[in-house]
Amino acid sequence: MTVAITLIGKPDCHLCDDARAVVDGVLTDLRGRGETADTTLEELSITDDESLRERYWEMIPVVLVNGRQHCYWRVDADRLTNAILSTTPLEDR
Repeated sequence: MTVAITLIGKPDCHLCDDARAVVDGVLTDLRGRGETADTTLEELSITDDESLRERYWEMIPVVLVNGRQHCYWRVDADRLTNAILSTTPLEDR
């Protein structure tokens, strides 16, 4: 059962660093509680992908949960936790 988290940002972005810390903290907490061992995290940069830059450059950081936009600019740990726990795993779709 896998839930895919994608963090879209760019290098030298303090909001992206803050978002990464929140996402990492949520995943560490959930894994520690045994609630989501198969959650993956992928980081993408708008500097490496023109389509991401065009779509998200004014919104970074952006967090996607299973490919759907969850939030941008700021990540709320409780909201992300709830989204992960209530998301249908990719292979169950």
